[in-house]
Amino acid sequence: MNFSQSGRYSIGETDLPFFTQWVQQVLNIDLTLRNVPREKFSSTEIPPYRVSTKLLNILKEMKIDHTIDSSARLLRSHGQTLYDIYSLRYGKCFPRICDLVVWPANHNDVVSIVELVNVHNIVLVPFGGGTNVSGAVSCPANENRCIVSVDTSQMNRLLWLDESNLLVCFEAGVIGQDLERELNKRGYTCGHEPDSYEFSSLGGWVATRASGMKKNVYGNIEDLVIDAKMVTCRGVVEKNSKVPRMSSGPDFQQIVLGSEGTLGIITEVTLKIRPLPDCRVYDSVVFPDFESGVKCMREVAKQRYQPVSIRLMDNTQFRFGQALRPVENTFGNLLDFFKKTYLTHFCGFRLESICVMTLLFEDPDKHSIKQLSVALAMFRASW
Repeated sequence: MNFSQSGRYSIGETDLPFFTQWVQQVLNIDLTLRNVPREKFSSTEIPPYRVSTKLLNILKEMKIDHTIDSSARLLRSHGQTLYDIYSLRYGKCFPRICDLVVWPANHNDVVSIVELVNVHNIVLVPFGGGTNVSGAVSCPANENRCIVSVDTSQMNRLLWLDESNLLVCFEAGVIGQDLERELNKRGYTCGHEPDSYEFSSLGGWVATRASGMKKNVYGNIEDLVIDAKMVTCRGVVEKNSKVPRMSSGPDFQQIVLGSEGTLGIITEVTLKIRPLPDCRVYDSVVFPDFESGVKCMREVAKQRYQPVSIRLMDNTQFRFGQALRPVENTFGNLLDFFKKTYLTHFCGFRLESICVMTLLFEDPDKHSIKQLSVALAMFRASW
């Protein structure tokens, strides 16, 4: 079985001889039964738009890019939940989708759009990378007002970089990997890497109060954000000064974080940054069972020692990863045989119950190498 026909990822077009067997055994799926997914919805299946000609003319005069194209509207009316994906591939079209898509080019465009919809009683739904799994971009079936999706993808620029105070300001529509690429060019990183990092936007991180795989050192998004400028129906909300914290009064930024687009549209975000690490070290530890892995994780938390990233995969995840390995050459097969022999015969582990902890260390100087040794000793002691 081929994982993908795309060349986007290194695993694409790679023969995976073990994956089919894993799917049949673990998921109990009969691969001879095929349910061909639909390629697209017909124009009659997609709900018609509800936009006045007057509104379209105003947007044209404002020189704000927009469209009523059915495919564009459908694309921005769903996230990435199982329900969303299944409905698109095998089910019926959503009963309600947005009526219009607009692409603001900057903060001022968003202000103009919000002022416009206030006058015409129109609903706005912010849209970033489209990876939402909470239903925040889905349109209520009983909403009779015109729904406009505000796609922030054109707002993707680095606005300024303060190297003295290690701060940076990006427009909210920038995608995670593009943000990190721009910082890396200048020798910095923000360190925020959620699982949706490749597709999700900075504004989406703030709106969903996102957490990243390297939060042990860099923190979650709420630890990185200094200011999030947000346009609301009552005006613009932003800090008067770009400082990490203020001692007087409640912090409204904490309300913006996790607001899921209900309070306004985030247009610009100021973040903390750090110098880019010189190198990274990846490691892993195998445990006889999941309970042993959990015990070790608790010990790590108790000792207050944490690598940049530490994750525990259960046996199902481990076996899934093994099923995705490609065909090996003779040396690779021999090495794999010795690994399994060592684990099963010398360590007494059962392949049906083992789990794996993955580790990431950055800039492993003498101090962190010592920490790594202590950590590995701690892991082994927990067995």
